[in-house]
Amino acid sequence: MNGQDSSSVREPVPLQSKVRVIACGMIAREVLAVNDQLGFGHVDLKCLPAEYHHYPQKIAPALDKAIADARAEGFDHVFVGYADCGTGGELDKICKKHGVERIAGPHCFAFYMGNSAFEQAPEGFLRTFFITDFLARHFETFMVKPLGLDRHPELRDMYFGNYETALYLAQTEDPDLLARAKAAAAFLGLQFEYRYTGYGDLQGALSALPAAEITS
Repeated sequence: MNGQDSSSVREPVPLQSKVRVIACGMIAREVLAVNDQLGFGHVDLKCLPAEYHHYPQKIAPALDKAIADARAEGFDHVFVGYADCGTGGELDKICKKHGVERIAGPHCFAFYMGNSAFEQAPEGFLRTFFITDFLARHFETFMVKPLGLDRHPELRDMYFGNYETALYLAQTEDPDLLARAKAAAAFLGLQFEYRYTGYGDLQGALSALPAAEITS
């Protein structure tokens, strides 16, 4: 023992890296699922309200505060679980200010599909309304009621008249969600299309997070 008393020699113990992911509430279930697959029990998830999807101007200020709070709580690494999401570059300004990274891409529909595949799509999806597992699950509470379509069905064509297709990007192979997505497309009067994407680029983005460290 090189002259050391065996009682003074410490066994290696695990030290959890303090990692926080600050994500959109719309992808909370998916972040947790990916982290579970990766065995990332050391990653703490904090979500901003999913309803900010309707109010993208609220995302950057809320993220600014959330990152500052995470630093104050002692998190060593912060990762932003948002694409640009309609902030017009404001999200990137906040990320640069705090020296953190975010998920690449313009929005979650792109990174679920895979940003490269989304960018190469010749039609650009200009007339496509995207449905994810979250939107399939919460279509009535997240879309129908906030937009007043349950009270004023005549608004449907005002909001969705320029769309032709409802494309369901499925993160899971769930028959119930598939049925719900089809019903949502029918409600909007849109042609239904289905594409299983899994977690897309989200998987790679989260797998790059720091792993739990081992120290002695």
